[in-house]
Amino acid sequence: QVQLAESGGGLVQPGGSLRLSCVGSRDVFRVNAMGWFRQNPGKKHELVGTMTIGGTTNYADAVKGRFTISRDNAKNTAYLQMNDLKPEDTARYFCTVGVFYNNDYLAAGSWGQGTQVTVSS
Repeated sequence: QVQLAESGGGLVQPGGSLRLSCVGSRDVFRVNAMGWFRQNPGKKHELVGTMTIGGTTNYADAVKGRFTISRDNAKNTAYLQMNDLKPEDTARYFCTVGVFYNNDYLAAGSWGQGTQVTVSS
């Protein structure tokens, strides 16, 4: 079973940056597409961005130009670099692995605990 563990969240001022990490089991990001989600209490998960097995990325309009997904297959780690953070980016962030179906990303398997990002002055 795929296990994912997110880290790197914290409190940051508006305009600041954070880099989230997601460590997975061996080769998990080499053989799976992956996606970052975020969620606030009482709300649905919001897809932030995805990366295909081939490395192509796609982002939600709300974060395009500010967030970047990358991965290091040798370290079994995916990253979410977040720049120019805004208060509305406050959420718990989760990484997932999954598949694309009709160009839609579908997360599969269990989710990690996530990491909290709070953007506030």
